Amino acid sequence: MAGDLPEYYFRIRENGAAVFRVDTENRQRRIEMDQIAVVNIKNGEIKAQGERKLTEADLAEINGWMARRQEVLARRDIDDIHRAVDYLNLTTQWVQAKASDAQLDEVTDALLLAMHDLRSVLVRKKAERLMKGAPEEG
Repeated sequence: MAGDLPEYYFRIRENGAAVFRVDTENRQRRIEMDQIAVVNIKNGEIKAQGERKLTEADLAEINGWMARRQEVLARRDIDDIHRAVDYLNLTTQWVQAKASDAQLDEVTDALLLAMHDLRSVLVRKKAERLMKGAPEEG
């Protein structure tokens, strides 16, 4: 099993990860994980743990992980939006076919406000994009 383990382990945190170097080359042949850094995916900050100096190999691995992680998070963001569209459609079907008056009383105002807010932002953003693409008059 030791040969299959990566050299680094990233414990995901809210805005990044704690970075560990994995060591299996010890006398007890146990897996040891030594925390070497903390990374913040939002601002790109890499903080060495304690008085530790990160090697070029450490930094290369951390930067590579951060790039891959940002790609995963970006894909999740758009996937979440596609799911939201699905939920809106399912909600419409529920309202039309299954919802009781009491259930509708519970959710109607919140749904209408959220949908109004979303529609306003979408219309404004679309207008901004159209204005960027419009030829200059002059």
